[in-house]
Amino acid sequence: MPRRTATMLASTLMLFALLCAGVFIKVPYSEMSPGPTVNTLGDSRGEPVLNISGRKTYPTSGHLNMTTVRVTGADYDMNLLEAVYGWAAHDNIVVPHENLYPHGKTDKQSTQENAEEFSQSQESAKVAALKQLGIPFTSRVNVATVVKGSPAEGVLHAGDVIVAVDGAPVNDPADVAKLVTKHKAGEKVEFTVIGADEAAAAKKAGRDPSGTKKVEITTGKAPEDGHAVVGIRAGTDHTFPFRIDINLADVGGPSAGLMFSLGIVDKLTPQDMTGGKFVAGTGTIDDAGTVGPIGGIEMKTIGARQAGAQYFLTPAENCAAAAKDVPDGLTLVKVSTIGDAVKALEKISKGDKAGLPQCGAS
Repeated sequence: MPRRTATMLASTLMLFALLCAGVFIKVPYSEMSPGPTVNTLGDSRGEPVLNISGRKTYPTSGHLNMTTVRVTGADYDMNLLEAVYGWAAHDNIVVPHENLYPHGKTDKQSTQENAEEFSQSQESAKVAALKQLGIPFTSRVNVATVVKGSPAEGVLHAGDVIVAVDGAPVNDPADVAKLVTKHKAGEKVEFTVIGADEAAAAKKAGRDPSGTKKVEITTGKAPEDGHAVVGIRAGTDHTFPFRIDINLADVGGPSAGLMFSLGIVDKLTPQDMTGGKFVAGTGTIDDAGTVGPIGGIEMKTIGARQAGAQYFLTPAENCAAAAKDVPDGLTLVKVSTIGDAVKALEKISKGDKAGLPQCGAS
């Protein structure tokens, strides 16, 4: 066999062997890629993403798109060839599997956690929007979760409204811990509550819940320092003066909070906030209207631009990462609060690009 032919054959066989190895060798990595974007001012699956009833709303134009990231599942075994391709691709990111699924988190656990965060983000988006607009609503402290096997299990339930502890009114979730820890472990503490069923019915009807009851719980001992505990996490629930329904399936996590809140503000504001412009964005939001950072910012800017976005509302803490590789034609706008975002939209609607606080600008 001629030497040249033998060399080509050996090279071909070696390449084939490397490709086979790449397919069968598993690596501890996962992949992130741009996901779909959804206009919070528009429809999803034939119904409005934001449906407000019981309050006058106004026509909107343009886009306020929330953005998403696709990730491989917790049980997906990436091979070496896929990892190399992902590292080389511009529109994908390969990250350690542990970054997305820490401590062996399963798909089911991740889905449940994302659903809970998504639900909370919707509630905070409503609160932040109404505060931005100066629309009053009622807030109450409630039982957010009950620890399994704790003294409170079977006595208190998630969704119960906490009116008082030992007769002292409760106005903030932190008040609950302060009042419980006045006791020693093993002592009884009295909760005045409104049942979760009544609270839910009242919220749906837009009225104040009624019908308090008193329950006693014998405190347990915290494992870290022995202080008195009952085994609940207190949270806050709200009753709004009109209905705000957010209809969006197959989405999880807290990162759409900012765009939901802006969509609500736009629908309740007489003037058109976008001026017909295509704006996308991301960011968590809390009840105070503070915008927090999210993961996968590079994938979200790519997905937004592919959808047609001209501007991207970017959490301040994500600006540095986002500015490293900005898709052509996309302006990154830095925001820290819902108020910042509303002011930015006023400039965008007027075409005042120079006046925008941009990521990466000196």
